[in-house]
Amino acid sequence: MTTTATNRAAPEATTATRITSAAGSATRITSAAGSATRVGSVPVLWLALLATPMAAGANAPVLILPDMARALGVSASTAGWLVAAYAWAMAVATPLLAGLLRRRGLRTALRSAGALLVVGTLLVAASPWLPLTLAGRATQAAGGAGLAAVAMSLAGSARRMGVISAGFGILGACGPLLGAQLAQAVSWRLSLSVSVIAILAVPAVSRYAAAPTATPTPQGPFDARGAALLAALATGLVLLPHAPGAALAVAALAAALLTLHVRRRPDGFVPAALIRKPLFLGSALLALVLSGSYFTLLFSVPRLLADRAGWDVATAGTGQLVALLTGSALSWLLATASARMSRTAVRAVLLGAGALAAATAAFADRGPLLLAATMGGVFAATGANAVLSMHAASSAPEPQRPTAIGLFALCYQLGGAFGPALATALVLAA
Repeated sequence: MTTTATNRAAPEATTATRITSAAGSATRITSAAGSATRVGSVPVLWLALLATPMAAGANAPVLILPDMARALGVSASTAGWLVAAYAWAMAVATPLLAGLLRRRGLRTALRSAGALLVVGTLLVAASPWLPLTLAGRATQAAGGAGLAAVAMSLAGSARRMGVISAGFGILGACGPLLGAQLAQAVSWRLSLSVSVIAILAVPAVSRYAAAPTATPTPQGPFDARGAALLAALATGLVLLPHAPGAALAVAALAAALLTLHVRRRPDGFVPAALIRKPLFLGSALLALVLSGSYFTLLFSVPRLLADRAGWDVATAGTGQLVALLTGSALSWLLATASARMSRTAVRAVLLGAGALAAATAAFADRGPLLLAATMGGVFAATGANAVLSMHAASSAPEPQRPTAIGLFALCYQLGGAFGPALATALVLAA
């Protein structure tokens, strides 16, 4: 990954690296998909394979946008909508497919998400037109979001979810370089298809997650209005960095209507009891802040390495990749240790690491310190997803845990939308 390519792609890829992950609390939590014993029987490597390829797929276009634009006969900024469409669909689909898991059970969610991923990949591979390719990318993202929601619900412990969370960070860090290599060797269309690897895990996860975990939770009538309003709110917020005026208006209107709807139907798609719980709100908001800080650093540090430390493109890109991989791996250690830590201690570690990373980036003028800031940022953000997601889930009754995970993941993804916009305003546009 190079500094020049990263900076050039940042406006189009502001949400490309928003990868939703989740993790566990100090004790095993029974998911809404079934019993803890049955859930824990799914090998974690299958769950990682199910969830994490979407991270590489989301980031694969970062360095190859010009190639994609030339092939489709459009400008690079227009081709950037292939990144935005993926991020938008992932944000919108995460709570929606978590709701499908809650209402229809694990096997229906697995099959539906897998079908979406395959259909989307076929469209991307064959479409000669940008609009159809956009539809394919959005369909891919929806399928990947559904598979990730299933993996989160089946993990059940901090240690296992730490593996998934670290996998998101590692594959997300490798995604741009992997996409560039595949595009050079074969085609940019293959680069956009790497997330389909997740389909290999669907039969295995379905086999391990037998009868009890496949049973849907009894529900009342589907709250279509609540789901639509949440999707509209997510759409407005995700597109805020791209079209601030229109997106802000859509988000404000959707938020007002959703608030009124939740009051009228407190047990609907967005449960009133869940969003009023301090544990859920605190976990989700802290994840949003740490996510936003990390993605600000992700796009700012390459430029800072060149301006303050005088590093060349190759050195800066290699250093940042090593820092991202290291921080992502360290987050798994925190997820494992969190089983022996209080919630207050875990949050203190996350806040401390995130604040130290931001302060270091603001004042450091040496390359190793700036890379340490990147490592601290990804450690705090990925670690937050690895621990706080199941803190949030534990605040909900068992049938609502997929919903809690979906809403938590949406908050994390919003940090990924706002962070690069801040980087552009504070550093990249200077």
